[in-house]
Amino acid sequence: MFILGNFLSGVAYVLNMLLSMYWWIILARVVISWVNPDPYNQIVRFLSSATDPLLYRVRDTFPVTYSGIDFSPIVVIAAIYFLQIFLVGSLQDIAVRLQ
Repeated sequence: MFILGNFLSGVAYVLNMLLSMYWWIILARVVISWVNPDPYNQIVRFLSSATDPLLYRVRDTFPVTYSGIDFSPIVVIAAIYFLQIFLVGSLQDIAVRLQ
């Protein structure tokens, strides 16, 4: 059973790393949205294509725009923190019990 425990530990580590990377991408998108970015810049295009599908889904599901301020990145960041605490933590606990 230690092989399954090691596998789950690795999955938890990779998932935590991917969620952290997406958190930084969301943060970069928010910071860039405060200025007038060049829409043809490759970095701006990457940030938009990486974050827009999820942010649009959050905007459609919840009314998160108040007084012209978009709070959908805050909802996504809160969801990332929840997944890191609940899902990654649960996977790590299961992995420790199986080892």
